Amino acid sequence: MPMYQPSSRGRDGFEVSGGGQVLDLETAVKDGILGGGGGVVVHTCAKGEKFDLKKMIEELESIEIPSVFICPISLEPMQDPVTLCTGQTYERSNILKWFSMGHFTCPTTMQELWDDSITPNSTLHQLIYSWFTQKYLAMKKRSEDVQGRSLELLETLKKVKGQARVQALKELRKVVSAHDSAKKTAVDNGGVSLVSSLLGPFTTHAVGSEAIGILVNLELSLDAKANLRQPSKISLIVDILNEGSIETKINCTRLIELLMEGEDFESEIVSSLSLLVGVLRLVKDKRHPNGVSAGLRLLKLICTHEPVRNSVISIGAVPQLVEVLPSLNAECLELALYVLEALSTLPEGGLALKNCPIAIPTIVKLLMKVSESCTQFALSILWAVCKLAPEECAALAVDAGLAAKLLLVIQSGCNPVLKQRSAELLKLCSLNYTATIFISKCKLTRTIQ
Repeated sequence: MPMYQPSSRGRDGFEVSGGGQVLDLETAVKDGILGGGGGVVVHTCAKGEKFDLKKMIEELESIEIPSVFICPISLEPMQDPVTLCTGQTYERSNILKWFSMGHFTCPTTMQELWDDSITPNSTLHQLIYSWFTQKYLAMKKRSEDVQGRSLELLETLKKVKGQARVQALKELRKVVSAHDSAKKTAVDNGGVSLVSSLLGPFTTHAVGSEAIGILVNLELSLDAKANLRQPSKISLIVDILNEGSIETKINCTRLIELLMEGEDFESEIVSSLSLLVGVLRLVKDKRHPNGVSAGLRLLKLICTHEPVRNSVISIGAVPQLVEVLPSLNAECLELALYVLEALSTLPEGGLALKNCPIAIPTIVKLLMKVSESCTQFALSILWAVCKLAPEECAALAVDAGLAAKLLLVIQSGCNPVLKQRSAELLKLCSLNYTATIFISKCKLTRTIQ
């Protein structure tokens, strides 16, 4: 760490170790020592206005902070910097805690201290305070600017139509996506009802896409959700889900998820075959992993409603989901297996799995491969299928190496429920074989035998 000493210039300057050069805040910023660069304006607060340093640090936690402001012990910005006899500077509370643990060395250099006194580094404190104040004031100004811009755009939307409306929506979407203060301003000034009113049977997809992109970034009240569940609005959202860009499709799934929250939600809203086809198409599009994830999250939520599961099965979801399983990451795989497990609880779902040639071999491979949750879902699916047609499906599962996988589950540290289900499935698979033949078909290693 640099050594800071009060300079002859008093409290407005500070010394950078090595060259002895004394700088004030404006010079430090302009020279790039504290980030920024030429042309940066150093703000000063109004006379008598005082900001709390701790609060400013908390609100500015996402910005890059100059390393000279960071305590080497906590790696957090210093609020009360003190300097040791070695010239190293630390946050007061951190270095006192270091001393209380019986250490009488400098944490950075590990030198033994010849003087255990600590000296407040008021110059560095002033510099830290000035730098954070500058950034805080700039942030407040930007916040006020985006709030004002949000209000302007809401007023504009009440007056314009056509391409001008699309442009105003596009700008509002960008503002509310990037700034929390703009979101709050939009919600507090009727933005949700205004934007929602633009969705209807005669809304163009250009307007609808931007409106949906705004709504997913705003807090929706129960009344707002009830309004958006109107058939004409849902129909438009579904149309856009099927025909929009990938970003728009993801926004549509997010909005539908929001509308499914609450006790007053009725599953008929998401039972539309067009909606289910659109979601499944998103899941199958491997070019866009974010879309796959968004589609699976919505499909999982939809399948928590039992009345809709038959509709999901009817559009051929089972074989299509099985087909994409090998290409999914761990998070998406768990979502997909959840959906297949939910569908397998229905006779139609079990039959669809049985009739899919690659279902059993694909799911057997996933046992003990990703997570305990995935193994649990896979076991439930295999149980449903093998129980449906033991002779045909159990034989196929054994040929795919199921027995060896089940024995691994039984011997692993998995929870007792998984072990019990594995034992039951192993027993089911062995019913049609003598012990000798079953062991030979299992392709077990000598150790497992």
